[in-house]
Formats: sequence, structure tokens, C-alpha cells
Amino acid sequence: MKKLIRSIFSLSIAASMVACGGAEKKAETVVEEAPVEETVEVKELVINAAESKVMWEGSMLGLYSHSGTINVSEGQLTLEGDKIAAGKFTVDLTTINPTDENYQEEEGHTKADLVGHLSSGDFFMVDSFPAATFEVTAHNVEAGTLTGLLTIRGNTVEEMVKDVQVNAAEGTANGKLVFDRTKYNVSFSHPAKEMVLSDEISLDIALKM
Repeated sequence: MKKLIRSIFSLSIAASMVACGGAEKKAETVVEEAPVEETVEVKELVINAAESKVMWEGSMLGLYSHSGTINVSEGQLTLEGDKIAAGKFTVDLTTINPTDENYQEEEGHTKADLVGHLSSGDFFMVDSFPAATFEVTAHNVEAGTLTGLLTIRGNTVEEMVKDVQVNAAEGTANGKLVFDRTKYNVSFSHPAKEMVLSDEISLDIALKM
């Protein structure tokens, strides 16, 4: 009888242990939140030609330089945040305006003479090609550069704008472009051997939207 009671007691304990052990906890399901994508505002902006300007500079190596401005006639830019995603602008070469003072008027070297020479076939042939354009193809924000196609005298060459700064809030875009004029058939050379005209022309671009 005692053996029977002990057996029943042992079975009860075993059953109790099985019951307690059999109730497995359900694994908690962890739901991973999808990363929140930052939305970048895209703006299609028209360039304000009246408040935009291109400053140019060319030099006679070792002697002096001439500088001035050219008016922007039209253009538009597509901004993604502070990045230029696309765009194109045009400058009016009939508005070449020298602002430096490196002239000898008593020798017949005046600002008007310079404008006439730059407008002639020796340089930009303005009568046939009154406008130059730049079209954006890529913008490297980290490097501060902008790649695009510059067209002068009907010749198109890929160029890079450096020191690019864009402020979407203020509606401004600035940069510096240095190009080799000979690539555009602007290949005039000074007849005096000691006066070497630099092949590089520097442009400081300031656009306002």
C-alpha cells in the first residue's frame, strides 16, 4: 500500500513538472522600424538675369591683365536642396564691359578698342556668335565642383566649375571657371613676341534666382 502511494505521489510530481516545463514562452516578435528617408526639396528656379553677373579676366603674361563683366541673359537651375541637379544659363557677349584701368589712351589703347577687339574674329566673333552657354551635367557637392558643357563660337567643350557655393534659401549660386580659349578657336596671339597673351580666361560666376 505504501509503495502504491509513493508511486502515485511520484507520478503526480512528474506530471506537475512536465506541465510546468511544457509551457514554453512565446518568442517576442521584434518589429524593425523602416529607416526614415530624408526628403530633399526640389526647386525649379528661373535665373534673375538683372541680378546675375559673370566677371572675366585675361592677362598678358608678366605684364598686365584686363578684367570686366558680361551680362547673363537667361537661364534656369534645378536645385535638390543645396545641390544643382540640372540647369543652363546664357551670357550675352555683346555686353562685354571692361572695368580695369590698364589702358594708355594717349597711345590709342582704350576700353572701346578692347571691346572691339574682343568682339572681332580674333576673339569671340560676336556678330556671328553673340551668346555663350553653360549647361550643367553633374554636381559633386563634396568636392565643390560642377561639370558642364561650355559653348563658345559654336564649339562645345566639357569644363569644370570650382569653388561652387549654392544657397537655396537665398537663391544664389557661385563658382569659378577657368577655360583654355584656344579650345574654342579663340586663338589670337600678340604680334609682339615679348607680349604673350595667356590662353586661360577666368570667369567668376554669380547667379541669382
